[in-house]
Amino acid sequence: MAKKQKLIPMPKVTTDENPLAVRIIAFFVAPIIRMFFKVEVTGMEKLPKSGAFILTPNHATNMDGLAVAYFIYKILKRGPHFFAKEALFNIPLVGKALLAGGQIPVFRKGGQRNDDSFKIANSYLQAGHIICIYPEGTLTREPNLWPMRGKTGAIRLALNSGVPVYPIAHWGSEQIMGRYSSKFRPGFWKKVQILVGDEIDLAKYRKENLSAQELLEATELVMRSITALVEQLRGEKAPGTLWDPVAMGQTVTGNFEKAAKKAATQ
Repeated sequence: MAKKQKLIPMPKVTTDENPLAVRIIAFFVAPIIRMFFKVEVTGMEKLPKSGAFILTPNHATNMDGLAVAYFIYKILKRGPHFFAKEALFNIPLVGKALLAGGQIPVFRKGGQRNDDSFKIANSYLQAGHIICIYPEGTLTREPNLWPMRGKTGAIRLALNSGVPVYPIAHWGSEQIMGRYSSKFRPGFWKKVQILVGDEIDLAKYRKENLSAQELLEATELVMRSITALVEQLRGEKAPGTLWDPVAMGQTVTGNFEKAAKKAATQ
């Protein structure tokens, strides 16, 4: 008989951006991040010094979340709240630490549980916190790590909450660990650049009865804003069309490289 999977709880929302659990986690994790990353930030003055807003970074490797979290906590001096895949919350100790730190589980199968996740995120925003959400929803499938087409979650959260959205881009964490790679390439003070963009103008979309097409348009606006920032960091132009994993026959969740290899052997 299959073992019943334990239900992942939601984090508890408080007005405190820097609770004891976050301070304890940061005490141990921040020095390790600082050992490997030299995080350099440009454009931080564009962000509000207090109050709620949403950050939308590109997602190139599993390491970039650490760099972004370091930026929010150690440089912005704010408490980060990320949407993170449910599998992380099933890892002993890691899952408890994520929940204690106010991170929000997101579920691949969607449904009511993801509705709960967005309600918690909205509650954090109403309490004046920062939410960090990767609009791509997973690691980019673009061959050269450019941002790909996004999902509508970030826009729906922004429009429902009424808070501003700021695109951010990073580049450099792929030097330490590649996309879906198990090879850790440590090195002291490898530079990770973070570039903050201007608030995205969503005025035309802040209305009732937004159509599905308008949601997609607003999402593309976010992804184009992020891509322009990545271009600045990399010093090169991205492809003119955002990569569409569905059109390219790729899986939209999980390790698409492993899935492609498995399919090729069948």
